[in-house]
Amino acid sequence: MGSVAFLFAGQGAQHPAMGADLIEASPAAAEVFVIADEMRPGTSEQCRSASKEELSQTENTQPCVFVHDLAAAAALRERGVVPAACAGFSLGEVAALTFAGAFDTRAGFELVCERAALMAAAAERHPGGMHAVIKLDAAQVEGLAKQAGEDCWPVNYNSPQQTVVAGAPDALQTLDVLVKEAGGRAMKVAVSGAFHSPYMAEATCGLAAYIEAGHAPSPLLIPVLANMTAAPYPADPRAASDVLANQVSHAVRWVDTLHTLQDQGIDTFIEVGPGKTLSGLVKRTLSDVRVYSCETAEQVAAIADELA
Repeated sequence: MGSVAFLFAGQGAQHPAMGADLIEASPAAAEVFVIADEMRPGTSEQCRSASKEELSQTENTQPCVFVHDLAAAAALRERGVVPAACAGFSLGEVAALTFAGAFDTRAGFELVCERAALMAAAAERHPGGMHAVIKLDAAQVEGLAKQAGEDCWPVNYNSPQQTVVAGAPDALQTLDVLVKEAGGRAMKVAVSGAFHSPYMAEATCGLAAYIEAGHAPSPLLIPVLANMTAAPYPADPRAASDVLANQVSHAVRWVDTLHTLQDQGIDTFIEVGPGKTLSGLVKRTLSDVRVYSCETAEQVAAIADELA
């Protein structure tokens, strides 16, 4: 088996009936859901039966995706699949840090709930959205976002031909027109705010205060690459806390993150949590790697049998 990285899914990948079969198939996964229900009653039921609209509300999305991410990763580890490194997309970074030992499950879940509340509040104060632009490279999208207005920012560098832009609704409408004229295509992302943009500055301040009040990360047992830097999280707790707080208001450098992992010898990428978004981004960014999606008990068993 080559070197494996776990990629933890982020907000936008949520869907009804997330992770339900993991509870029955994996004691390690079931324990994650039990802890979530103790701290936020009804979380596992929300994963199992909530509507798409309910799951799209940030204060619901983040706890549910976090639990599914962590449960899938725990089920894989239970079957002997252990990563050499981790990365998580946006919200998924908190799940990656928790899996890697920065927080225990309770502390990680509490952090996610705090993060979700702060981001939802910032989104309410600064209404906005996110549009994914495809068929244009990052430099083109950066130029078009600048033309669209000062409240318009490239924030997720997902793949060589996909960049997500966050901003005010009117600026995003202007962007859509500019993208079409340039031969690209813009699509609305299923989130409720302009995340990873300056609109989230208040959420960063709130997270920094929360982390400083006795919630700093512990030293990592597995390296985790940071969205903001595409480099491993710092060993120093204060520096790591600063990266974690600033993550919500700064861009996700996903293309650079994937290249860094490959340069470090990773040749097998396993997306843990809902959907196949990150798996698709790996395939569109890297060559000569193996890619798996893992969100169900059946997928856990198949991947473990093949790799372990």
